[in-house]
Order: sequence, then C-alpha cells, then structure tokens
Amino acid sequence: MSNLSSAKSQSTSQFVTALVFNSAVFAIEIAIFTFVRPYFRAIYEPRSYIPIESKRVPRLSQNIFAWPLAIWRADIEDIKRVNGLDAYFFVRFLRMMALMFLPIWFITWAVLIPVTTVNTQVPGLSGLDRLTFGNVESTKQRRYAAHLILAWILTFWVWYLIKVEMAHFVTLRQQYLISKEHATSTQASTILVTGVPRRYLNERALMKLYSYLPGGVRKVWLNRDLKTMPQVYNDRLNACNKLESAETSLLKTAAEIQAKKDKKLAEHTDGSPSIEHDTSLADQLVPRDQRPTHRLPLGFLPFSLPLIGKKVDSIDWAKEEIERTNEELTRMQKVLAKEITSTTKSSRLFNMSLRDMSKELDSQTYPPLNSAFILFNNQMAAHMAVRLLTHHEPYRMTKKYIDVAPQDVVWDNLSMNPYEAQVRRLISYAATAGLIILWAFPVAFIGTLSNVPKLCATYSFLSWLCGLPSVVTGIIGGILPPVLLAVLMALLPIILRLLARFEGIPKHTDIELSLMTRYFIFQVIHSFLIVTLASGIIAALPQLAGNLGLAPTLLARNLPLASNFFLTFVILQGLTATASVLLTLVPLIIYYVKLILLGSTPRSVFTIKYTMRNVQWGTLFPTITLLVVISLGYMLISPIINGFACFTFFFFYQAWKYAFTWQLEQSPASETGGLFFPKAIQHIFAGMYVQQVCLAALFFLAQDQNRKPSAIPMGALMIVLIILTICFNLLIVDSYGPLKSALPLSLADKTYNPNQHDQNGEDEEDPPPESAARSTPDTRTGQDAGNAEYGGVMPAPVEPKPRDEEAEEDEDLNDFNIEGPKDFDHPAAVETQRIVWVPNDVLGLGRAEIEDMERRGIEGSLERAEMDAQGKIRITGPPPGEPEVNVE
Repeated sequence: MSNLSSAKSQSTSQFVTALVFNSAVFAIEIAIFTFVRPYFRAIYEPRSYIPIESKRVPRLSQNIFAWPLAIWRADIEDIKRVNGLDAYFFVRFLRMMALMFLPIWFITWAVLIPVTTVNTQVPGLSGLDRLTFGNVESTKQRRYAAHLILAWILTFWVWYLIKVEMAHFVTLRQQYLISKEHATSTQASTILVTGVPRRYLNERALMKLYSYLPGGVRKVWLNRDLKTMPQVYNDRLNACNKLESAETSLLKTAAEIQAKKDKKLAEHTDGSPSIEHDTSLADQLVPRDQRPTHRLPLGFLPFSLPLIGKKVDSIDWAKEEIERTNEELTRMQKVLAKEITSTTKSSRLFNMSLRDMSKELDSQTYPPLNSAFILFNNQMAAHMAVRLLTHHEPYRMTKKYIDVAPQDVVWDNLSMNPYEAQVRRLISYAATAGLIILWAFPVAFIGTLSNVPKLCATYSFLSWLCGLPSVVTGIIGGILPPVLLAVLMALLPIILRLLARFEGIPKHTDIELSLMTRYFIFQVIHSFLIVTLASGIIAALPQLAGNLGLAPTLLARNLPLASNFFLTFVILQGLTATASVLLTLVPLIIYYVKLILLGSTPRSVFTIKYTMRNVQWGTLFPTITLLVVISLGYMLISPIINGFACFTFFFFYQAWKYAFTWQLEQSPASETGGLFFPKAIQHIFAGMYVQQVCLAALFFLAQDQNRKPSAIPMGALMIVLIILTICFNLLIVDSYGPLKSALPLSLADKTYNPNQHDQNGEDEEDPPPESAARSTPDTRTGQDAGNAEYGGVMPAPVEPKPRDEEAEEDEDLNDFNIEGPKDFDHPAAVETQRIVWVPNDVLGLGRAEIEDMERRGIEGSLERAEMDAQGKIRITGPPPGEPEVNVE
C-alpha cells in the first residue's frame, strides 16, 4: 500500500515537472524571440513590407520590449483585410475558446474544488488526484449534485456562445460573397460540374442547358483528356528550372575563373584582358569539363540516380528539351483549339444520336471528360445552378462546386465517373477506419507511459522505475508521452491527405476540409479516448484481477486520474507550443539554410526571401479542437484543467493573432471564406458529448458504502441534457447550414454591379445582414445578359423557348464566346513557356546566353537580377512576367 501511495503522490511530481520544464522552455523561447525579432524582419514581420500596399501592416514595434503590448492592441479585424476570412475565423475561434473557459474556470474552481477536497478523502488518492470527481467519499455522494447543476448551467453558456458566433459567421460569410473584391472574380460566378453524361459533353449543349438561369452563361470550359500534354508541360517546366540553375552555375564558375586570371595578371601586368562578347563567350570563359552536368534518369524511373545513367551537359540538354517541348506543346495546343472550335461552333453534335455522338467524341485526339467549368453572367445564377437538380438520371451532374479558384483545382480528379467516385469514397473511408484500428496499438502504449509511477508500484518487474529520482519519473510520465504522441500524430496527415485525394475530391480546399474531419476523428479517438481508457483501466487492473465486481467503482475512480496526462498535455501546448508560434525557430533556420544551399538562382532567391509562409487548415484546426474536446471532457471531472485551458487558448489567441497579422500569408486560391469555422463548431459539440456521456456514466457507476447505485437520478438528468444538446446541435446545423455557403435570393439586390447606381432599397421590415447595405450598392433593376459582369445583379429571367423553336435557337448559339477568359483552361493547354531568368553578370556571359536562347526560340530575361564579380546574386524585383512586389 505504501508503494501505491508513493505512486499516487508522484502525480503531483509529474505535473510540477511538466510545469517547470515547459515554463523554462517558454521563457527561453520568448527571450530569444524578444532579442532576435528586430534583426530578422523577413521572418518576424514580412507583412510589413512584402505584400501590396493594401495588404501591409505597420511594423510590430520599434521598442525591443514593447511587442507584447503591440500584439495585445492589435485588432483581429485587420486579419480579414490582410489574410482573409479563414485566418480571421481561426483567430476568432481561439478568442471564443478563451472567453468560453474564463467563467468556467472561475465557477468550477470556486465550487467543485471545495466539493471534492473539503472533508472528503478516498484512500489512495493524494495530490492532484484529490481534485477529481473520484475523490468524493461513498458516504458523501450527494455532493455530485454540484457537478450536475454546473453541467446544465455551463452547457447553456456554451450554447449561447455557439449561437452568437454562428450568427456572426453567417453575416460575415454573406458579406464576403457579395463584396466587390470577391463578386468581381471569375470564381464567384463559376461552378464545377462533374458526372456530365455524354449528351452534354459539348460546350454548346451545356450552355443551352444552363441558359434558362438568370443572365445565361458567358463561357463553358469542358475538361478534356489531354493525354501526354500535361507531362510535356511539366517536362518543359523542369527543363526551364534546370536551365536557370545550370546557367547561374556557369556564370559563377566563369566569375571564379576570371577572378583567378585577374589575380595572376595583376601580379605581372597592370592591364586586364579584353574579352570578345560573342556566342562562343561561354567556351572562352569556362572549359567544357567545368560546365554543369547531370545524369538522365533510367527509362523506367522518373528520377535520376547517382553514378547511374547517361551524363549530359545541363545547359545543352535543357535548351534542347525546351525546344522539343515548345514544339510539341504548340502542335498539341493547335489540335486542341481546332477540336474545341469545331465542336462548339457546329450544331452537328446536337443532331446526332447518342451512339454516333459517342463515336464522334471518342475519335477526337483530346476527347472530353465528364466535367466542366461553367461561367455565368450573374453571380446569383451560379449559386442557383449549384442547388438545382440538373439531370434526371442517378448520380448525373449531382456533384457541383462553386467558388473554385483555378489554382485550387485538382486536375487529375476531374475525369472520374460518378460510380467510380462513390466506390473510391467507400474505399477511402474504409481505409481510414482501418488505420484508426491499427493506430490504437502505439497510442495505447504511449498512454501507459503516463502511468509509469502506478505501474512500477503494481508490477514487480517495473519496480526499478520507482527507485528513479522523481524528476526522471516526472519526465517519463509527464513530458515524454505528449512528445511521442505529437510525433506519432505528425505522420497521420500525409496518409489522410492522400486518402482524401484518392476519393476524387476535385478541390485542394475540399481535401483540406475532408482532412480536418478525418484528422479530428483520429485525434479524439487516439489522443483522447484510447489514452483515457488505457490510463484508467491499467491503473485499476490489479484490483480488477482480484474482484471483477469492483469494476464499476474502480473505473469510476480511476478514469478521472487520466486527467493528469491531459493536464500536462495542455501545459505543453499552452507554453511551449505558443512560444514556438512566436519564435518560429525552425523556419528561421530553414530560411538561411535555403539561402545558402538552395539560393542558387534569382528565382530561388526571390522565392525564399519574398514568399511568406502559410498554414494547412486541415491539420492546424484539429490540433486546436482536440484541446477543446480534452478541456470540455474533463471540465467537471477534473476542474483543475479549466484554468490552464483558459490560459492556453488565450496565449494561442495572442500568438496566432500576431502570426496572421505580421508573419503568414494565405493564398487567395486557398481561401474558403471561413468554411473551416462551422466544422470547428461541430468539434465543440463533440467535446460536449464526451463530457456529458462520461459524466452520465460516472453517475450511473457511482456506488455508496453498501455498493448500491447512488446517483441514478443524476445520470438520468444527464441523459436528458445529452438529448437537449443533440437537439440544439441539429437546430444549429439545420438553421445555419444552408446559409454557410449559399447566397440567398434576398441578397440579390446587394450583389456588386458596377453598371448600376447606388440606390437605397433597404427593406425596414427585412433588413439585410449587418453592414451589407453599406458595403455594396443596392441595385434592384435587372440588366441585359450581354452586359452583365461576373457579380452582376440578377436580370430578368430568360423565358423557356417552345419546343418547335429549339432548332432555330441552336443555330443562334454562335455568339458563344470561345475565346473569352482563360481562367479554367488547363495550364498545359494555354500557358506559354515560362521565361528563363538569368542574372546579368559583369562578364556579359548572361547576356550572351540569353541571345543564344532567343535564337533557339527560348524566352529568357536578365531583368531585375544581377551577379557581381564574386558570384553573389542580387535581385531588384520579381521574376519576369509575375506581379510586382516590394523588394527591400
């Protein structure tokens, strides 16, 4: 019994060790951040000078010690302007969590800690274990009424916050959809349709099908099987990269050789040699055996191997490869353009039978796939098209997506037929379920490590662990498990993201949304439930072996003890992880390592110095919502966790507010307009269910001194609360779910339309969402489809034509814009060769190489890049053909 008591007392030692260790790491990282921040502006304040003027923010603080106050005063509303709604709602979610746990912290500490500690002592429990649900003696279990009452009160508090935040989300979401910046973009009025049947695999057919919607269709991009075209396109891009790298290497070698020659000449003569600048300048300056070379991959491998494969001159090979791919792509693009023009301008396909049409399509060099992008003249029409039932056959044209950015498209997933997609979806989730089962074994082992003090007191072969210093056992039980769990969980996103892609999801952002759900399920099952059960059951095993009838009582007493592990986990996140967000030590090191090792070309230098970091929402959000589930789950069982949870979310809120204001840059192509936020709200409900189910189970398992159930009515009331929570959850989903992505018809007169004058048309009885009337013009009059812009107001509906007029209408579809915008053409089908960027050196070799490229038909440029006599590269702007950025 003395060993068991010793083991129990070590729970406090574990907690103190974890707290001291993480506090020390936190203090060190904060100190380093404070002193290095002013000297590494590219890492800690890139948003103050890199983005365009409208997306910049002021410097954090000139005073080296004033940064905490500057972050505190920073307004999260600025994040909407500089980083979009996804970043804004992530930071707002952290603020919501800090606000949620603030009253929970005060109330539970004031009520539950005295309830579980004053004049009650369960044998074997000491230290932090006395603060848990299990420390209420069997003769004083009326005290559980405090847990029940607080469960109801605090549940209503969480409901209130969810309702307020979801209302705010929907308002901002709709303002975003109708804002000028978004509404005038092509993606706002474009939908992606998959599962298109053969009859509609024609631009004219799809345009006619959707012409019944207000404003009609401006353009259709029918996705086609481009065969080898994407591979040739990638080959050209790789060759351009190789040529830039090889040319820069050649220039550096020439500079080194020339420096050695100049040094020798300076020792014998005062003059310097003259160099004739002609096409043979490279051979004059650099011997052939010192030119950059590489080995070609073997035929069956996509990559080269050291010392294996044919060795070639990199510059000569790259130039020949670019010439070859340019010719092939030009030929392929001409064939593709001819086929698109012939099928779009001609009504021949319209009049064919389905069998003849299939033969005609299959005979094309680049036959159409079963998906298409459709650009409407009207933003409201696009939203209507997504929600309309389009086809009369099962699975045909049922999957439709809106707000698809061209850079967000997963081109390889546009060719799946609906049945294949359904099969892949089943396989994907079956593989995810299998992975969950297999992952349980290593996670359970990590959970046992958190109970090393109890194990060493229970099992003789582990008794040597009890003899270790308390600091060592504290590290093994309090620090090692969270670290191992974090490493294990870092491996998951790679696999889960591949499974989501395998499913056939056509958008990278939707893959992240799917990953968020999958990763969260993994986190809750393995990082919370299995660890909790493993820790509680293992602690009770010795007594269970002697008397299985004690199982309910022992489990009810020991499950709360697993909170010690999660307490240290929350401390790790709140201190060390928060400081890591500020310090960003790894990105700081990688930044300079890349400049030294990878900064070999002007393009790589520009990318490293002027491309800001971003985040992956599919993994970032679940790491936060896991903490929410843990904290809510133990909110009443072990109330000590609430204070640390409040501080953790507050620190995270400040740290990520700083990161998204001054450090990070989320690409507009990855912007969903905040769609990750409602998923995070559902994760809060998951935490509430865990808490309520566990508390109900503990009530039902509670026994008095006579081993009879003592809290059945309390358990029944918890069941009622669970049912009410389910109802509230369904109410939130049912009421706000349709509003989170759809643009309601009541806002049609608020959509942006540059052709109309601002009018005051607000209905006093049914006002638009907050600020909607102020942010965009109020235009109620319709407009002609030919003049409609992407975000135009809904014009008068197009009346359906009588059936006998359809033939005449077919002949009148030639005004369809085949050229139009190129946004959703596959890059391989429309993009020209990327300009080869070479630095302008003092020897003139770069200019000679560019002239040689131009003679071969290869585009090259010396703009904004220079190399000095020592071979150091300096850039004064972005790569040729790319948008301007501020280069300091």
